[in-house]
Amino acid sequence: MKFSFSIKPFQFLLTVLLLGCLGASTPKKQLRVESKPVAASLAKGESQYLEGPAVLKLDGYFVWGASVLQGRDGKYHMVFSLWESGPERDVFNNSWVLESKLGYAVSDYPDRDFKFQKIILTGALHDGDQASWDAQTVHNPHLRQFGDKYYLYYIGGRDAGEEVAPDLDRRSRVQQSLQIGVIEFSSFEDLLAGKFERPTEPLLSPRTRVKADQVLLPSAPGTEVKPDNLIVVNPSVDYNPNTGEYMLFFKGNIYEPHWKGVHGVATSKSPTGPFVPKDNFIFDVKMPDGSFASAEDPYVWYSKAYGRFFAVVKDFTGRISGGNPKDLAILESQDGIDWKLGEYPQFLKPEITLADGSLQKLSRLERPQLLLDKKGIPRYLYAAAAVDNVNGKKDGSSFNVHIPLKIN
Repeated sequence: MKFSFSIKPFQFLLTVLLLGCLGASTPKKQLRVESKPVAASLAKGESQYLEGPAVLKLDGYFVWGASVLQGRDGKYHMVFSLWESGPERDVFNNSWVLESKLGYAVSDYPDRDFKFQKIILTGALHDGDQASWDAQTVHNPHLRQFGDKYYLYYIGGRDAGEEVAPDLDRRSRVQQSLQIGVIEFSSFEDLLAGKFERPTEPLLSPRTRVKADQVLLPSAPGTEVKPDNLIVVNPSVDYNPNTGEYMLFFKGNIYEPHWKGVHGVATSKSPTGPFVPKDNFIFDVKMPDGSFASAEDPYVWYSKAYGRFFAVVKDFTGRISGGNPKDLAILESQDGIDWKLGEYPQFLKPEITLADGSLQKLSRLERPQLLLDKKGIPRYLYAAAAVDNVNGKKDGSSFNVHIPLKIN
């Protein structure tokens, strides 16, 4: 039996037009993730914490933000913040500012079994240089690979001294000095062996220092506040394929009248700078009163799969995520300058599913760093975390948790 059909010219034209309209109205792909269970369980000491293969926690230390890349050797290389803990040490909220160091760990797997190797960078004062911009503390590691080189972006600070700001305590003097630097290296073997040049100058520094009082080296009265105000921290860097530039995203502080984290971007033709900051406030979601919704810890990347930039931030208000305070929120952009919320702005809640299927709430889930596939799709999240409020603790109960992600 034979079947045949024919389409009249008018019908054919109508079909083509309808198909074209349907194609034109096809919605843009949305990025939505879920966290998979992690190989961890709840443990209790002086404080509650997580332990297991998917957790990096070290005896005698606080562990915080971590960044991971897969090296040419196929292994997964991690640089993370750590500093000594114990009853003779200062509490968490002070000690990260005054004592943070950068450590190195490695694993055969992206989401478990990272083994601590050594501390690779400390404040320059430990080498006798108290005048360096990063003399007191090194923190916020962010690893990237561009071409055949690796780059470790981090923040550092120093104590300018009581004579410079007698009305500020030591913690405030160091905190208000925080700036961004970068180390270029050829291999993780070189990084581990110390075969790199430490930057003698920061990569990016604040242009304005506006605060009503209690401020280190204030700007002149009437200075217009820039996004790089007072400090520049939380570096995240990626290459913009549309402009051929590298984009350095950062957080500054403003006061309305209380502290809020705001964000800006600087651009360069090279991953080592010089970076030129723009005046734009980015990720500028507003509160009902028109003020900025406070956020921090951006991780920004360009996704080939989706054809645009994404940014994951910690949302202090719930205004960005559309959920609750302390959520991780996600924004998107075509050019890295103008940002908007997507259809699913809540990236993750501050909770994780443990290996036994139970849901564990967290007091802190921040410093998000992602491991991406070659198309720019996030596969694993590395986050600084604590089960209990860690600010006043001395017991080293913070940790880094490694979360596999499911893309919906």
